[in-house]
Amino acid sequence: MAAPRRTLLKVIVLGDSGVGKTSLMNQYVYKKFSQQYKATIGADFVTKELQIDDKLVTLQLWDTAGQERFQSLGSAFYRGADCCVLVYDVNVLKSFESLQSWHEEFLKQQADPAEPEVFPFVVLGNKVDVDGGNSRVVSERRAREWCASRGDIPYFETSAKEDFNVDAAFLCVARVGLSNEHGQENYFRAISEVVSETEQKGGCAC
Repeated sequence: MAAPRRTLLKVIVLGDSGVGKTSLMNQYVYKKFSQQYKATIGADFVTKELQIDDKLVTLQLWDTAGQERFQSLGSAFYRGADCCVLVYDVNVLKSFESLQSWHEEFLKQQADPAEPEVFPFVVLGNKVDVDGGNSRVVSERRAREWCASRGDIPYFETSAKEDFNVDAAFLCVARVGLSNEHGQENYFRAISEVVSETEQKGGCAC
């Protein structure tokens, strides 16, 4: 029986500071959640392996500093991405309104993908658990309409704290990343190159 093919998918997670990007990734990869907020400095990544159909997939999830305009990290950081996850806080209107600029600037910094209109994105509306949902200011309908108007971007409502919909959201990320032609061509991509480059910069890719 043939061994499953192995694929590495590079996923960039973007959104305003404090929307829960790091918490979502920690919940997905480590099943941990911390109440203490610690701002991400520069960029860092975590990995998670999963099997989808006949493929072994390694998701390389890149976390970024939302408080800085991310172009300061350099377009080389975003080049080669197979999917981009946009995260906002359903209780903070500004974080939702920022999605458009994150979307546009990613495509610009990503060295202009061949077909930007079909590049895979996934949107996560996080922190749906806060105040039992009474504090939310962005409705699910409004978010879904935004996604639909931009090529039917997949949308998930999540809670990193309660581990609600987190696995389902990142499974979707893996699937849409695989559907991107770029991802199909990158079996056995040398993850060591990324690691060594990051280590040279003291754990920061900025």
